[in-house]
Amino acid sequence: MKASLLLEALDLPASARVDKRVPKTLLLEHGAPTAADKRQINEGIEQLIWVAAIKPTTIGVAEYRDELREVLEIAVLQLTLRASAKVVRLIELVHRAVPYPVLLIAEQGSTVGLSAAPKRWSQAEAGKTVLEGAVVAVEWDTEQGNQRWPGFCAALALGQQPRTNLQVLYQGWIDSLLALQAAHVTGAFAVPTTAVQADQRREALQESARLDKEIARLRATAAKEKQMSRRVDLNLELKRLEAALAAAHANL
Repeated sequence: MKASLLLEALDLPASARVDKRVPKTLLLEHGAPTAADKRQINEGIEQLIWVAAIKPTTIGVAEYRDELREVLEIAVLQLTLRASAKVVRLIELVHRAVPYPVLLIAEQGSTVGLSAAPKRWSQAEAGKTVLEGAVVAVEWDTEQGNQRWPGFCAALALGQQPRTNLQVLYQGWIDSLLALQAAHVTGAFAVPTTAVQADQRREALQESARLDKEIARLRATAAKEKQMSRRVDLNLELKRLEAALAAAHANL
């Protein structure tokens, strides 16, 4: 799958297109807190394109402000990475570097992903923004994803997002990404139809990720344990966690 297909799926209007290359110097100045990050940006990024600016003057959707955040614009970016790049870290750095919420298409060879990350005002630095939680990212699985592509493609279109304001619109894209994450578990792609369903799915995905890590840790511990009584206790705890994981999956 190519990044161009995701861009087509977004169905962005010509009025929003920018199509300008973003200099690495901007990322180095605003998104690289460590020397290692600077090296990753210089060595791992082939190019970063500012594809579109989603804002009131380009799509007719109102901006959003409250005490936690200000959404005046959504930036759609396309990132091309070299083979040696640390993908997860560079995606996070790009999201951190841009002061607006970002919808990021990242391409490394034949692998393509899409990510978003809510932002809020920093409590430590006035006028600065920080990520609100983890980056929400999906990677297209060509072996299993073809049957889900039509639904995911339709859900991504700008015209399918809620238009109350830019914050709600951006959340619509995030919900589409979470729907694809859920589909890797359930086998079916479905966008939530209510805010309650969306919240329930987000919580279930977070709980599933936490339980997956804990189950993997306990299995590794049990494999090394030599005392029979301790192994029995670990296996009982594993069964409890597996039951909790099944319950979380049921809420997806």
